[in-house]
Amino acid sequence: MSETFTYKGVVYDVDLNSDNMRHGGPFDRGAADSYYRRPLDPHYYVGDSITSEKRTALTDEELQAYYAGHAYNDESGDFKDWG
Repeated sequence: MSETFTYKGVVYDVDLNSDNMRHGGPFDRGAADSYYRRPLDPHYYVGDSITSEKRTALTDEELQAYYAGHAYNDESGDFKDWG
């Protein structure tokens, strides 16, 4: 059974190997921004983060996935310890 997270009525598969958790994807980037406590900055990468083209013009679906990833990490309480 896969682990899921629901955001604004949309169910996201959050298993480590799911498409939503793809390194560089919108959900992943939202979660990463939350983890590092960076301000909201909707974006994603076509491939892996940093090493591929960055996209900032997101479709409605990509934008929602970014915000869902941010909410998912916020809810989990998993934040970088800068201490």
